[in-house]
Amino acid sequence: MMGQATRLAEIRTRIDRAMAEHGRPPGSVRLIGVTKTFGAEEIRPLIAAGLRDFGENRVQEAAGKWPELRGETAGITLDLIGPLQSNKAAEAVALFDTIHSVDRDRIAAALAKEITRQGRNVTLFVQVNTGEEPQKAGVSPQETAAFVARCQGVHGLAISGLMAIPPVEESPGPHFALLAKLGKQLGLPRLSMGMSADYETAIAFGATDIRIGSALMGDRPAAPEKAGNLASG
Repeated sequence: MMGQATRLAEIRTRIDRAMAEHGRPPGSVRLIGVTKTFGAEEIRPLIAAGLRDFGENRVQEAAGKWPELRGETAGITLDLIGPLQSNKAAEAVALFDTIHSVDRDRIAAALAKEITRQGRNVTLFVQVNTGEEPQKAGVSPQETAAFVARCQGVHGLAISGLMAIPPVEESPGPHFALLAKLGKQLGLPRLSMGMSADYETAIAFGATDIRIGSALMGDRPAAPEKAGNLASG
């Protein structure tokens, strides 16, 4: 069976090819290896192969394995790509370098409080529900500008970009195009979009952060999650 390091090399090759094809400069796309449900022993081969950016869906799971792994290797960054509850804000701010799922004023307020209290510099993305799916997290496209403005003006947060997860049954291109349009309108340079099945398409539409799970790690042993939590693939 193909190992994680081999998969990583193939994905990097495909990323480089997609960037060149669409006139993207080298280094303009950040590969986040999504390691939810996998243990430290399955993650270490990726670290040994040079990957340093990783994503997790749940605060509690990440807290159980990443402090040890980060203690072994310098330079690792950790992204929260799943939904965040306000009662987990303190732990999330302490553990993660980037949070992709800011989508409610309550979360924004809790994050602002903890970022100030802990003196942490956390990169933040607003999650947009581009398909307006009722079961999925994220603000609607129509509400995005107002919510970003509240995050910045009311809560005092520095928002770096937007994140989206297109509906699984639809072509992802129009959703990526919509997110890119919103990002441009709001002056937000970072776009977290693209997963295992569609990251090359996402690169074509300007993705700066792609979240690769199953294509990198293989099939996951965990039970299926609710659609609103499917932040990787």
